[in-house]
Amino acid sequence: MYDVIIIGGGFAGLTAARRLQEAGREVLLLEARDRVGGRVWTHWIDGQTYVDYGGQWIGPTQDHAYGLAVELGVETYATYNSGKHVIALNGSVSTYRGLIPKIDLPSLLNIDWVIKSLERRAKRITLDHPWESPGARKLDSQTLATFLDRNVCFGNARKVLEAGLDTVFAVSPSELSLLHALFYMKSGTSLDCLLNIDNGAQQDRFVGGAQLLADRLAEKLGGALRLQSPVRRIEQTGTGVAVIGDGFEFKAKKAVVAIPPALAGRIDYQPGLPGRRDQLSQRIPMGTVWKCFGIYERPFWREKGLSGQAVTDENHFVQTVFDCSPKDGSRGILLGFSLANRARRFMQLPENDRRNAVLTSFAQFFGKEAASPLMYLEKNWADETWSRGCYAGMFPPGIWTGFTDALTQPCGHIHWAGTETSPVWNGYIEGAIRSGERVAEEINCLFHV
Repeated sequence: MYDVIIIGGGFAGLTAARRLQEAGREVLLLEARDRVGGRVWTHWIDGQTYVDYGGQWIGPTQDHAYGLAVELGVETYATYNSGKHVIALNGSVSTYRGLIPKIDLPSLLNIDWVIKSLERRAKRITLDHPWESPGARKLDSQTLATFLDRNVCFGNARKVLEAGLDTVFAVSPSELSLLHALFYMKSGTSLDCLLNIDNGAQQDRFVGGAQLLADRLAEKLGGALRLQSPVRRIEQTGTGVAVIGDGFEFKAKKAVVAIPPALAGRIDYQPGLPGRRDQLSQRIPMGTVWKCFGIYERPFWREKGLSGQAVTDENHFVQTVFDCSPKDGSRGILLGFSLANRARRFMQLPENDRRNAVLTSFAQFFGKEAASPLMYLEKNWADETWSRGCYAGMFPPGIWTGFTDALTQPCGHIHWAGTETSPVWNGYIEGAIRSGERVAEEINCLFHV
C-alpha cells in the first residue's frame, strides 16, 4: 500500500513525486514511455549533437525551472538572436530586425494596435479563476479569430499575426476561446513575452537538452519510478485506489493523474468520474505541432549576418524558424515549426515531400546551403501515443465558464496535475513544475488532517 501513486513521468509527475517523497510519503511513479520527460524529449544524434523534439526553452519569471536547473547542475545558454531575421510574405523574402517584421506601414500600425489591445484585455484576467474575470462569458463565447476578424484591417497584418499566434498556441485562432487566449497571455506574463527571445519565453535553452533536467529529477526518485507501465484503469474505494495496467496492480491512499486531459480521459475509472469532470476531459484537445530540423556542419547563416529566424505566410508549411544550434556552434541546426492547420496539411504529404518542402523553404530564407543538410529530422507530436499533440491542451469557447474549477477539483482520492492545471506559465515546463508542487502540497495537507 503506497501513500500516493502518480501517473505520468513528465515534469508535473516528477516534481510531485519528489515533493511527496521529501515529505516522507511512500510514492510510486508510473510512466508509460521508456523515458521520463513527457512532452520534453531530447534526441541525441551522436555524442555531441542533439535536438529537442519537445519543449526546449525557458525565460524570465520561470523561476522554478531556473532554480531546478541550478540545483541539478544543468547549465543554460542564450538562444542565438543576433543578425537580421527573415520574413517570407506574398512570394517574396526580405529581412528585418526586432520583433515586428518590416511590412507596409498600415499593417505595422494595425499589428501594433492589435497586440496592445490584447495585452490590455489580458491584464484584466483573473489567473486563478478565469471564469470570474470581467466579461468572462462574453469573452468565452467567441474565438480569438473573432477578435482578429473585428480588429485586423489589412491582409499582411493578418498573415503576420496568425503566424505568430499559431506559434504561441499551436492551434489556429478559430479553435481557441478568446478568454483562454487572454488567460494564456497573462499566464506567460504577456503576449510580448510569449513572442520574444530576449526577455521572452524563448530566451534560454539547456546545455545537453531539456530532458537532462527530467533525467536528473528521475535519478533522485530511486526505485519509486517504474517505466513502460501505462495505466489502463483506476478503481476507487472508500479508503483508496487501485491503479491497474498491463501485468500490474498497485494500491494507494491517493492517486495523482499528471497527464494531459485528452489522455486522462482515456483511462477507465471505476466508479466513473463525475460527469462534469468526464465531459471536461472530452473538450480539451491538444495542439498540433511538427518540429522539423535541418542539421548542418556549421551555422552558416550567421556568417551572412542572419539570425536563423524566419516568419512566413501560408505559402510555406512552417510558420516560424529558429536557430537551435548547440551553445558551442559545433553544428548548425535550423528548427522549423509547422503548426495548427498548416501542420494538418503537412501531415498528409509523403515523407520525402515533407522533407523537400521544409528544405526548400530553408534555402529560400538562408541560402542554397540550407537545401543540403547533413541530416533532416522531423517530429509529429500528434502521432505520439502518450501525448497525442503539443504543446498543451487548449480551451475552445465555453469551457472556462462552463466547467470552472473542474480541471483541478479532486475526484474522491484522485488528484490532478499537469501544465494545463497551472495558472502561471500554463503550457510550459514552468507550469508543469508548479502544478506538481501544488498537487503535492494539496495531498500533504490531507495527510496532516
